[in-house]
Amino acid sequence: MGLDMIPLDKPKPGFEDRYTEIHKLLIEDNFPKPPLIKRLLGKKHTTRDKLFKEWLAMGIKSYETIKAPRVGTDKNANIWIMKQYDLLDEKPPIKSYINQNKGLYVIELAKEQDGVPDPEYCGIGDRNIFRGEYLKDCIDLIGEKLVNEAWKSKLADETLDYGHRLMKATNKIARKHDLEYLKDQKTPPGHHYDHIESKIHLLYAISKWLIFYGENGHGYEAEY
Repeated sequence: MGLDMIPLDKPKPGFEDRYTEIHKLLIEDNFPKPPLIKRLLGKKHTTRDKLFKEWLAMGIKSYETIKAPRVGTDKNANIWIMKQYDLLDEKPPIKSYINQNKGLYVIELAKEQDGVPDPEYCGIGDRNIFRGEYLKDCIDLIGEKLVNEAWKSKLADETLDYGHRLMKATNKIARKHDLEYLKDQKTPPGHHYDHIESKIHLLYAISKWLIFYGENGHGYEAEY
């Protein structure tokens, strides 16, 4: 399958500590159990599903952070969904189609584009997922150790730190090859993936993605 980097929710104000605590328990698969005497008295210990539901309930979606419009709420999202409907070969009743998609976040129209990779870099699923597997093509530029860090899920502070270290390494290489202009270029340069311009553009894109989500309180899940 390869690595996809999926933005995590960020904790709602006032829930930061509990959010971090539960995330650690989920990652380590380590759940607290009541003392033996309480178990004998019938007290049940917390299950993974219960903790996961609590964790989800205290989160703010990344779609809100990137300011993606929603079908049924925002005019541009409503226009977008109608264009998708027009592209269908077999069209269901229009009212049913709109109701099925009501509340959908249209990531393609998000205002904060640093949190939305170019389609060439997208992972499987939502459009703001980054295909981290491509970093393997950059080992010759930034080293195996820095690349391999991407395969570990991170909360916001770790995500931000990783993004800054990737950016620092990328800037150094880009200056050496006079390719710093790629930092502000949204679309990939169009070369073969093994070309140095393609690699540096990828590194800039993923660095900005990490910094954006880290600065805005989001970590990411490394799924592979």
